[in-house]
Amino acid sequence: MTQITIALTKGRILKETLPLLAAAGIEPLEDISKSRKLTFETSVDDVRLLILRGSDVPTYVKYGAADIGVAGKDTLMESGAEELYEPLDLNIAHCRLMTAAIKGVPTRPGRIKVATKYVNIARKYYAAQGRQVDLIKLYGAMELAPIMDLADEIVDIVDTGNTLKANGLEPREFICDISSRLIVNKASMKMKHESIQKIIDAIEAALAVSA
Repeated sequence: MTQITIALTKGRILKETLPLLAAAGIEPLEDISKSRKLTFETSVDDVRLLILRGSDVPTYVKYGAADIGVAGKDTLMESGAEELYEPLDLNIAHCRLMTAAIKGVPTRPGRIKVATKYVNIARKYYAAQGRQVDLIKLYGAMELAPIMDLADEIVDIVDTGNTLKANGLEPREFICDISSRLIVNKASMKMKHESIQKIIDAIEAALAVSA
């Protein structure tokens, strides 16, 4: 029996991925939201789920600890996903990656300070514009950085924009649209091709129905 491991992340992505997996015939045997466990057996004997931090999903898939994963395009762009297959855009967990700054305060000329957890994406973005920036890596509460004068602006995920607004910030420049993607380990795709392709096809069929 060929064991297939699928890496997922808690939160919005998990909530929107589980119905797709269910439509593809893969359902966890326990309620993930009520458990502290990190591995879950499913309704398919040879398929199990791993629950990880979002930023760890591409790493687990890249090194083969998981065969398949679901990750946001922002995470893939930041971590560099050249060594992974990305067969499907799942069209879920939509948001935008944008710059943001204090409302009404113009961007000052010259070198600016930018706070973000997406340092690689930000570096490429500003370099493409020919702008000089000092990047400050933060892991959360990004909106505080401009308020506390740690940074002139931030690069972050924007969904409704309500968090920015509540903290006196406004979105500025659009960088890219983000959605969640299905990713596959390249070696797994060769070694377990039939089993993995079957899952990809089932999820693709579920996406077509929900479109």
